[in-house]
Amino acid sequence: MRIGVLGTGNMADALATHWVRAGHEVTIGGRDVRKAERLATRIGGSAKPAGLRAAAEAGHEVVLAALPFGAGADVARDLRASLEGKVLLDCSNPVGPGFRLLTEGGLSAAQRLAAAAPGAHVVKAFNLCHEDVWRMRPPVFDGRPLSVPVCGDDETALARVRELVRNTGCRPVSGGGLERAGLLEATAALFIALWVGEGADAQAIAPPLAYAAGPNHREPEKDTAAFR
Repeated sequence: MRIGVLGTGNMADALATHWVRAGHEVTIGGRDVRKAERLATRIGGSAKPAGLRAAAEAGHEVVLAALPFGAGADVARDLRASLEGKVLLDCSNPVGPGFRLLTEGGLSAAQRLAAAAPGAHVVKAFNLCHEDVWRMRPPVFDGRPLSVPVCGDDETALARVRELVRNTGCRPVSGGGLERAGLLEATAALFIALWVGEGADAQAIAPPLAYAAGPNHREPEKDTAAFR
C-alpha cells in the first residue's frame, strides 16, 4: 500500500516503521519538513519526507492522522480534497488534564475527523497503548499477541486497516462502526487513569474470556474418565 502519515511524532515513528518493514511505501508529512526528513531518514527503507498536503496526496490507500486531538480536525478540514475516497486512520486520544475525556458529551475525535473530511473513510485504531508498545517487534505478552480493536463503517477501509494491524504483529478485532469509536477513546482515558494515575493493572479489571458471562456459563470440561 501507499501510505501517507500526517505527523512526525512518536506514533508516526512507531507505526510507520512497522509498515515500511512490511514493504509499504510510506510518505511522512509534517508542517516542518525538516522534522519529516529526520524521521524518514531514521525509519529508512521506502520512507520519504514531505509536507502535510503532499503526504495526504501520496497516501493513495491509507492516510494515518498521527496528530494531537486539538489539531486533527483542522488539518483534515484543510486537506479534505486530498483525503477524498481514502482511508483516514485515527489513533488520537482526546484525554486532557486529570485524565478527562475532552470529547465528553459530543462527537468522538474520530467522528470529528469524519465531519471535517466527509469524503474520507475514517477508521479508529491503535489508540489504547503507549507508543513504545507499538515499537515492539511484535507486541506479544505471555505468548499472546496484542489485540487491536478497529472501528469503522466501510468494509474496504476496515480490511486495509486490519492488514496494517497484522503488520505490527498484532491481532485485529472488530470494535463495531465508527459510532463506537468514542468507546475506544473513553476506554483509553480510563486505562491511562488506572495505569498512570493509580499505578493499577488495567487488565485486571476484566475476567478471562471463559468467565465473561459468569462462571456458571463456562463450557463444561469434557469428562475423560471413561478413557483412563
